[in-house]
Amino acid sequence: MDSSDHSAQGPANRPEPPFSGGNAPSVDADEVANFEAMAESWWDPEGLFKPLHKINPLRLSYIETTLAEHFDLDMTTKQPLSELRILDVGCGGGLVCEPLARLGAKVLGIDPSERNIQIASAHAAKSDLAVDYRFITAEELAAGEHRFDAVLALEVVEHVADLSSFLAACGDLVTAGGPLIFSTISRTPKAFITAIVGAEYVLRWLPRGTHDWRKFLKPSELARHLRTAGFEVRDLKGMSYNPFAGRWSLSNDLSVNYLGHAWRQASS
Repeated sequence: MDSSDHSAQGPANRPEPPFSGGNAPSVDADEVANFEAMAESWWDPEGLFKPLHKINPLRLSYIETTLAEHFDLDMTTKQPLSELRILDVGCGGGLVCEPLARLGAKVLGIDPSERNIQIASAHAAKSDLAVDYRFITAEELAAGEHRFDAVLALEVVEHVADLSSFLAACGDLVTAGGPLIFSTISRTPKAFITAIVGAEYVLRWLPRGTHDWRKFLKPSELARHLRTAGFEVRDLKGMSYNPFAGRWSLSNDLSVNYLGHAWRQASS
């Protein structure tokens, strides 16, 4: 585990960079508008974000396992993540931030949608959880020289306008050797049929237009971008949905949903 003084590196102890609520190369204004329109539904398990509620237990299990292995944590303790500072980029309504905070992590959630941050903050306050939420982009936060033990980018990379800028900012935000944990959708015919035709048009799990198939990334493409940003991919897993059991599980099938983690390499 990194033995550096995290309290000296936390967001509260750094001067804040100027920001303009989403004025960064990676931010797609149309994507932000789409999520602004759905923001009120973040915490409704049967609402517009039902797919994320369904997949969240699997994502959280993967995050916890990855962090436990990377930092040699004892996950049987009450708050095993108490020494970690975690950044959730594109946090939405806080579906991942809150469970990690309950495990003791010092969590900062950021999002280019001001309404998302308002919803997330209100829910955390209602749940009596100390989660720090900010209406700011990854690039703008990186300008303030913040560093975190781990950075999360879950269902985010398929929505950004400039992937290189986004991943470079993530690289600046995680400590050397620290993990970036990501999840996204592959650009395959199967993904088009499943994630767009099936989820948006047939099952209507998501509003039409939530995803643009052209912005999906094959694992090899994302790995190449990550290497350019200074990361080394350490793991890739598929996420498969069983409609009969109504549950998601890890698999070796990377053709639709997948997740993984990459470590930021030390600067030469």
